[in-house]
Amino acid sequence: MGKVLKVTLIVIGILLLAGFIFFRWIIGEYNRVIAMDEEVKGRWAQVENQLKRRYDLIPNLVETVKGYAKHERELFEKIAEARTRYFQAKDVKGKIEASNQLEGALSRLLLLREAYPELKANESFLKLQDSLEGTENRIAVERKRYNDAVKMLNTYIRTFFGRFFANMAGISPAQYY
Repeated sequence: MGKVLKVTLIVIGILLLAGFIFFRWIIGEYNRVIAMDEEVKGRWAQVENQLKRRYDLIPNLVETVKGYAKHERELFEKIAEARTRYFQAKDVKGKIEASNQLEGALSRLLLLREAYPELKANESFLKLQDSLEGTENRIAVERKRYNDAVKMLNTYIRTFFGRFFANMAGISPAQYY
């Protein structure tokens, strides 16, 4: 009788230990997918900070160029439209689309300096252009960091157990920028 009790206690102990290890694994994986999602959100916040910086510079740049390139009305309207779309966007996808639209218009705006030599000599334009180029570099860095975090989350979500834990936490794949 004593031997059966001893074996039973050992089996119960092993089952409890296995249950505890399994429970800790579940909690760890759940917390892991939550942490990845928060990393993506944090990285997007950094991208958005830089995008807002870009959008703050644009009105000054446009006003400086307007004095030299009065007939470029369509370009200025596209820039204003993209800026408005960005601030009206409800989600990351909408903000990315508006930002991409603005990038094309901005490159056209910066090309105007070739058509207007006096613009090249304008100190205000040159300072704004330098600030914008610095901001574009910051956006590129933050964009890469964001996409790296998205890749990590999306890869995890595509794994067998990752999908289970992501569904359990209500987390879906993130949008690349």
